[in-house]
Amino acid sequence: MQNIEERELKGLNGWVMLFVCLLGILLGVALTIIGPMAAMGFDSNNFETDTVSAPGWFALLAVGILMCVGFGLCCGGFKVLAPNEALVLTLFGKYHGTLKRDGFFFVNPFCAAQNPAAGGVLSKKISLKAMTLNNDKQKVNDEDGNPIEISVVVIWKIDDAAKAVFAVQNYMTFISTQCDSAIRQVARQYPYDVSDSGDEKSLRGSSVEVAEELKRELQTRCDMAGVDIMDVRINNLAYAPEIAAAMLQRQQAGAIIAARQKIVDGAVSMVDMALKKLSSDGIVDLDEERKAQMVSNLLVILCGNRDAQPVVNSGSIY
Repeated sequence: MQNIEERELKGLNGWVMLFVCLLGILLGVALTIIGPMAAMGFDSNNFETDTVSAPGWFALLAVGILMCVGFGLCCGGFKVLAPNEALVLTLFGKYHGTLKRDGFFFVNPFCAAQNPAAGGVLSKKISLKAMTLNNDKQKVNDEDGNPIEISVVVIWKIDDAAKAVFAVQNYMTFISTQCDSAIRQVARQYPYDVSDSGDEKSLRGSSVEVAEELKRELQTRCDMAGVDIMDVRINNLAYAPEIAAAMLQRQQAGAIIAARQKIVDGAVSMVDMALKKLSSDGIVDLDEERKAQMVSNLLVILCGNRDAQPVVNSGSIY
């Protein structure tokens, strides 16, 4: 593929050339009007004409017509650019240059502006402003093979207008397609959520790192199109509908197990504290069987889902 290097085109001052073109057209009109009158030998005294030909004056008529046509064609060379706009120009199929400065300029009137992404729009200007690509949700598989739905927001801008026009067919479609491909490539490298050990990155827990990896992957793919990827952020991330309910139950079970484990740890420490307190303060002396019964009762009370119902023993505990 031919590698085209962008070169900035220095256009002429548009206001000066506009004055020159208008002056040339007026002069051409004047010669066009004066030439036939002089060639006919117009007599202002008797309003009669002499049919003697005057080749010199007919030559002025031809020059006047050529000036009108020529300076009229030059009017097609005026270009107006706003800030952060560019115009890629070709001359008879060859890359001529890129206008990138804002203002009113004059270029070769036979130059044609190129912008495949403009479609049927008359304006062929290329925006150099930062633009946002809101990628639609797409279903991909994570590292574990689970189907997930993910969408990203990409902030990008054109850095090389010549590459954007000539290196790819349509840079807008190219960026969208490469974004879909990069998402699939990066998503399959990470699981949706962390494993039980929690020592690895995941799409949900390491969204910043995943976004940076996605930015690097997308920038590598878009370098050939002259596009600068400024930022990438994950906009939506969820399990696919067909497994969302099962994964929700799995997450709930994990949360319940973690909560129960914390409750049991706390209950055991409280029972141990109670036994040590009773023994150190000399409140009651319990044998091993009574200690086991007391531990069982305290664990049932502390670890139960409902409030304990006390039972009053009016007799001896023995």
